[in-house]
Amino acid sequence: MKQRNTLVYLTLLVSLVLSIFPLYWLFVVATRSNDVIGQFPPPLAPGGNLGDNIQRLFGPEAEEAHFARGLLNSAIASICVTVSVVFFSSLAGFAFAKLRFRGRNALLISVLATMMVPVQMGIVPLYMVMVKLGWQNHLQAIIVPFLVSAFGVFLMRQYAERAVPDELIEAARLDGCSTFGLFVRVVSPALRPGAAVLGLFTFMGTWNEFLWPLAVMEADNPTVQFSLSQLATQYYTDYTLMFTGTLIATVPLLLVFILFGRQLISGIMDGAVRS
Repeated sequence: MKQRNTLVYLTLLVSLVLSIFPLYWLFVVATRSNDVIGQFPPPLAPGGNLGDNIQRLFGPEAEEAHFARGLLNSAIASICVTVSVVFFSSLAGFAFAKLRFRGRNALLISVLATMMVPVQMGIVPLYMVMVKLGWQNHLQAIIVPFLVSAFGVFLMRQYAERAVPDELIEAARLDGCSTFGLFVRVVSPALRPGAAVLGLFTFMGTWNEFLWPLAVMEADNPTVQFSLSQLATQYYTDYTLMFTGTLIATVPLLLVFILFGRQLISGIMDGAVRS
């Protein structure tokens, strides 16, 4: 038994090191100069150039990448999309799980069927719609098409099916609670762990989105991932700038995970207990 526990802890330790080391190496390169790229063995201690690299990233040397604007655009798009997806997915998930209305199953199947269509197949027609609306190179082009998520509806429907007892809804109905009041006062608190998980995944997905912003936005108005790609399109690739930009772009994701980590773990544990 002790040998088994030792093997388990050793496996977890190795997995932890393998998971953290890329982030640590990202930080090490961001704090050094370009000379570290060709060194063997590579240095594992951080350097003292992080401040200079950040100044270069936001300075004239990387002006064509528009990194600050990319951070702002990604933050606005990620927050708007996350709030919208969590709100509408919770509403729809509650309706599909607990309300009885004609055509409910057919409508749910039609929503889930949209998940079978690859995203890449919709880029060309969606781009044509953006051009017709005059939204090309505007923030609404990377926000409006993703305000509702079929995956979010399915996730919240499955979570509401188990997290919200029918007896609780019937008791609220007897107290005279309206449908929307029922959602706000009774259902929303029960869906909070699942909504946190959905919000975290949605924020990460929107923040890391590259293909669609590359298609619909231009180099002077990028998202953060588009801006990072601009750092590698010069004749000379400055790896310290790329790693510094990637490090800064990772910080919001870490902050979001820290803020919603407790709800995420609560949702996972709740799902495990209910299973």
